[in-house]
Amino acid sequence: MRRPKGIKTKKSVAKRFKITARGKVLRNQAGRRHLCQGKSAKRRRSLRGSVLVHETDVYRIKQNLPFSH
Repeated sequence: MRRPKGIKTKKSVAKRFKITARGKVLRNQAGRRHLCQGKSAKRRRSLRGSVLVHETDVYRIKQNLPFSH
């Protein structure tokens, strides 16, 4: 049995980004995975949470997530 061809979601992009109800794209901040003891508590706190993706990259991300917007 062959699977019908069509648009597919790029799974690596789906795991890294989230699209809000208004269509904005959120991402997690880099620098929180390891070597955290060398970073100050203030710096680690500021890396918490999600931030908006720059508007120049939004189009490419949404192209890889066809069913989310």
